[in-house]
Amino acid sequence: MREIDQIVGYHAHIYYTDDDSRARAAEIREAVDRQFDVRMGRWRDEPVGPHPKPMYQIAFAPDQFPAIVPWLMLNRNGLTVLVHPETGDDVADHRDQPLWLGEVLPLNIAFLEAGNTSA
Repeated sequence: MREIDQIVGYHAHIYYTDDDSRARAAEIREAVDRQFDVRMGRWRDEPVGPHPKPMYQIAFAPDQFPAIVPWLMLNRNGLTVLVHPETGDDVADHRDQPLWLGEVLPLNIAFLEAGNTSA
């Protein structure tokens, strides 16, 4: 059994596919940035790393989880969101411990298994 103190942070990935969903993702981004203590990743308008669709990342501390994740549940506006812990094991964090809001997307775990971490 793993201890939860192994979680040093979380990432939420907000996925979009077209101009309409990108606009909805922008609304979420602006609201999250205003309301929470997070680090916003850059827009990735093409699939990158293990992610099969365009997205951006929101990085946040473990103590922010109880506020941010329920907010995303209620305000994801039809978009798919992947939330995963940061434990130092990128493969397990994405493959074994993900929380999906909306559609479950097929991640490219082989990218992470190859030792790549630039996602």
